[in-house]
Amino acid sequence: MRRPIVLLALGHACVDMYQGAVAALVPFLVAERHYSYAAVSGVVLAATLLSSVVQPLFGALTDRWAMPWLLPVSAFVGGAGVALAGVGDSYALTVVAVAVSGIGVAAYHPEAARVARAASTGSHTAMGWFSLGGNVGFATAPLLVAAVVATGGLGASPLLVVPAIAGAALCVAGIRATTRGNAAGKRQSGGIDDWRSFGRLSGAIVCRSIVFVGLSAFIALHAGGGAQGTTALFVLYLGGAVGTVAGGRLANRYGRVPVVRAAYALTILAVAGVVLTSGPALLAFVALASAGLYVPFSLHITLGQDYLPRHVGTASGVTLGLTVSVGGAVAPLIGALADATSLRAALAPLVLVPAFGWLLLRPLREPAQPERFLSGAG
Repeated sequence: MRRPIVLLALGHACVDMYQGAVAALVPFLVAERHYSYAAVSGVVLAATLLSSVVQPLFGALTDRWAMPWLLPVSAFVGGAGVALAGVGDSYALTVVAVAVSGIGVAAYHPEAARVARAASTGSHTAMGWFSLGGNVGFATAPLLVAAVVATGGLGASPLLVVPAIAGAALCVAGIRATTRGNAAGKRQSGGIDDWRSFGRLSGAIVCRSIVFVGLSAFIALHAGGGAQGTTALFVLYLGGAVGTVAGGRLANRYGRVPVVRAAYALTILAVAGVVLTSGPALLAFVALASAGLYVPFSLHITLGQDYLPRHVGTASGVTLGLTVSVGGAVAPLIGALADATSLRAALAPLVLVPAFGWLLLRPLREPAQPERFLSGAG
């Protein structure tokens, strides 16, 4: 694996740790501040909605200009917001802090996806490793938050800024390594945009987002909270590490679209198991759901970029950002339904969501990969 991809993947891990950290803070906000399900859903919404809406705007900017400097700056901002989330007792301050973190994440992903795709020279496996970095960050977030907040309380949250500093440094190193290969600064505009296929793909990613955000926000509480809850959240994120790498390798053999369709089908059965079981069986189904949700993760990015070869930044911003906003918006509805009924009943509708995503994916065909990537695909 090329050194630029390794550095970019490590930086990606540090950034996405803060996306996972918001969900990991939920049980502590409930325990220490006595927030309701609806209130903590609002915190999750603040972390995702603004980020998701703003992200395509950053993507459009990167379609016009190379802005690799955004990577280290946004990595630090994303971490600083989460680090401030536990300071004081103000709900408004908490919401603002995670929203600032979301803006940092929004600024990072479109440009990072563009730089990583260029550095990978079109390899699905290399992009899988880049995406794996983000998934590892998600997976380690509950452990980091538990280590800091469980021992020092929410007031110790400023210590959570440390990975952001490391992430900014890794981004700088990754950009320099990629620039030396003359990949980061090239603007790409060849090919014909297929907006209809991109729209179907985006709709399917919305379905994936609803399931993922819903499980991320509530799986720890559904599993019983405490150590069991932290374990369930860790499994949800860690299973993605395997799924992302497997997705790239499976795509090399079977093609991206068939692999993505199969992953959505697996997710239907896995989410049903999560809702209906408990104990060790619950963890097993959480792992399957994680695989189903993460196998298509890096494939979504490259498919979107290849459906819109003239607007790679926009495609990256939408597939990584805007489509996530619906998942964040649905989280408060799940929380309100859980307050009115039960958490299990509130999670039950999530079983149907990946089925709709699968239907959207059925007509899709494999897009032509840009010529500049064909020599590096694999």
